[in-house]
Amino acid sequence: MVPNPKFKQVFVLSTAMLSFISFWKAASIVLCDFGSSAYYAGGIAMNSFGPAFPWFILGVMLFSGLMLGVYTESCLMFVRGGVYVVVREAMGKVMAKLSVSALIFDYTLTGPISSVTAGLYLGSLLSNIMPLLHINWHVPARAFAVIFAVIVTAYFWRENIRGVEESADNNLKIIAFVSVVAVLLISWAGLTIYHRGFTLPPFEPVFTEKALGWTVHFPWLKAVGVIGIIMAFGHSILALSGLETLAQVYREIEDPKFENLKKAVITIFVFSVLFTGLLTFMSALIIPGDLIAGKYADNLLSGLALELDGPYWSRLGMQVLVVLSGVLMLVGAVNTSFVGSNGVLNRVADDGILHDWFRHLHKKFGTTHRIINLVAITQILIILISRGDIFLLGEAYSFGVLWSLTFDTLSMIILRFRKQDEEREWKFPFNIKSGNVYVPIGMVAILMVLLAATGMNMLTKKVATIGGVLFTMTFFTIFHISEKMNEKKAQLYAPDEDNDEKMNLRKEADIHTVVPELTKDRRVLVPVRNPNNLLHLAAVLETADDDTTDIIVLSAKIAKGIQSGGETMSDEDKEVFSAVVLMAEKYGKTVKPIFVFSNDPFYSMAQVAQAAGCDEIVMGVSGSSGAEVQLERLAMAWGMLRKPDVPAKPVLAKVVWEGRQMTYQLS
Repeated sequence: MVPNPKFKQVFVLSTAMLSFISFWKAASIVLCDFGSSAYYAGGIAMNSFGPAFPWFILGVMLFSGLMLGVYTESCLMFVRGGVYVVVREAMGKVMAKLSVSALIFDYTLTGPISSVTAGLYLGSLLSNIMPLLHINWHVPARAFAVIFAVIVTAYFWRENIRGVEESADNNLKIIAFVSVVAVLLISWAGLTIYHRGFTLPPFEPVFTEKALGWTVHFPWLKAVGVIGIIMAFGHSILALSGLETLAQVYREIEDPKFENLKKAVITIFVFSVLFTGLLTFMSALIIPGDLIAGKYADNLLSGLALELDGPYWSRLGMQVLVVLSGVLMLVGAVNTSFVGSNGVLNRVADDGILHDWFRHLHKKFGTTHRIINLVAITQILIILISRGDIFLLGEAYSFGVLWSLTFDTLSMIILRFRKQDEEREWKFPFNIKSGNVYVPIGMVAILMVLLAATGMNMLTKKVATIGGVLFTMTFFTIFHISEKMNEKKAQLYAPDEDNDEKMNLRKEADIHTVVPELTKDRRVLVPVRNPNNLLHLAAVLETADDDTTDIIVLSAKIAKGIQSGGETMSDEDKEVFSAVVLMAEKYGKTVKPIFVFSNDPFYSMAQVAQAAGCDEIVMGVSGSSGAEVQLERLAMAWGMLRKPDVPAKPVLAKVVWEGRQMTYQLS
């Protein structure tokens, strides 16, 4: 008697339906955060250590190339990278909680410093335009910036509550517009320098008393020589903000992942050196030092536009373009701060160190609104407390930036020794091979620079050190208490059966309701059972064209009484799907994972393949039955399910294992 092949429940894993993006779009997402520092880093550095600031901003931009190299190796080791995952693998959960606390401080400060800077640029433009329109309206620059920043923060709070995420297309358009403005500004500034001549700024930093912090109490620690260079470097390091975004966006980069990651990194580096480094240097050559420290301290690139050669109306027009591009990029960075904070906190929640209370979903929009509320409230408080003081925000911001970079670099060094046998597509250069280990001399040198800058920043930035430590320890305490509460909950209660939400699973009544979601010309069915036996899936992902092929990954579990509808996925089943998602992200290909309960897996394969109109079925070899038996059973199920009145479509069935494959034509 033929078993009933029908199944009534279909589980679809929507988290795997990633929309993979080009390296241009990936680079634009990072640059909308990383590049935004061009608008405020120079002014902050000038007010810290004087006219030498352009040398150090340019130096930090060159140093960003080295840090991008560290993040490249980090991303290639961890598909879902990021500081938390890397540090956890290297140094355990305690250090990971500490590092992610500093990272949240970094993300949280991104919003206030970006929105306040946007408000300052907009305010400076309005102060120039209003008199021309005979409007006698004046609002103090900082007050206007604070009001604008609160409004922008409230707007993106609402958008993120509604579930509006970052758009790679929008980021690409913003960076394209900013690039055009940058080319115009660099060209005009170059002509101005050519006509006026120039004198290179001094290299020796001259620190203000405020920038020396606690070091004024240590006369032996003089801010000269190497010590002065380290201090100045630490005051300029905030220009590196946003590099962590690369680890977040890597999982979405399309195939070939490594090649596209390299292209994205090169694009980010070249853009940052020319945009942030070169424009800051040109500003120092054109604008008088007293104006940089005073009138243009909060809007350096606006000052550059206004101090160019040419009639006032043309310079004002250039300022309009600079401010518009700046506001677009800076406001985009505010959204990045929400998306980044929410993403990081949800990731650590998956690891059990954030209480489920924070992950409560909004009844209407399904977003983790309590986390978003927490981020928004914190950002608004920071904006109000700072009163629009960019120097104060910059000091605090550098704390999170430095600690995140330091933790990530230290962890990558440790993992060179702890995971010495793990294959790496690329290693950060300057290594000495000792046995099976590539000793990372290059990364150790970078770590020394970061540790020196971090230690010096702790001494020179009072507010940043106190505020950063308090913020970091507050979040660390929240993580620690949450972890203990989750452990206690796990001991008191049986595992929650309604865990589908964490994997974004949805139930469908029948496979035919899923078929309309398959829109590509070619369709391949890949049955999976064992998370450690996905060689056949890897073979499909390596060769399939993501633009023209739907890859359906089917996991069928044998169960009796399937008509009852009472089945749930086990942890083992979810482990299979997790492995599938990770592999899809690694190869940068979109997959459609489907899980069914069935009384015969081969009937499930045949039914799904026929309903979806698949062109190919690719199976992994079964150690218990062998390839021939697998193809035979699939052929029997195929023939029993095929309807005689429906024209036969030839389907190629494959069994793939290491170095071999066996095929059979189904019809």
